[in-house]
Amino acid sequence: MSFTVNGALHDPELDPDMPLLWVLREVLGLPGTKYGCGIGACGACTVHLNGEAVRACQVLAGDLDGAEIVTIEGLGTPEAPHPVQAAWIETQVAQCGYCQSGQIMQAAALLAATPAPTDAEIDEAMSGNLCRCGTYPRIRAAIRRAAHTAEG
Repeated sequence: MSFTVNGALHDPELDPDMPLLWVLREVLGLPGTKYGCGIGACGACTVHLNGEAVRACQVLAGDLDGAEIVTIEGLGTPEAPHPVQAAWIETQVAQCGYCQSGQIMQAAALLAATPAPTDAEIDEAMSGNLCRCGTYPRIRAAIRRAAHTAEG
């Protein structure tokens, strides 16, 4: 079994029942994907799997053959942040920051599918990503800012 994470090919020996979350954090050493609830309800572990936002705690290693995965570490760089990452910083979204990698990955997937979302579309797409600090208005503002930046 082999799969790509952030552009790098990997073919580790894995228990097929190991969640992708643990593959990323423990096997590949990518700690940006956070463990929140373990049942796919909070969104802290959101990554892109073949271009779609998924909960890494709910995807099994046995289903990864040929997959392309992007984590927060592969979305952008400090020198060239993804538009969503730049908007997050400019809008000062994060408070505690724990949920933010999952929030950013979900927002990036939203904008890839819907480049100019309405507030209702933003709220619907982000509704499964929980923020215990309640920064939802800033999250929506950052997504609007990223969408506007991409348009311009």
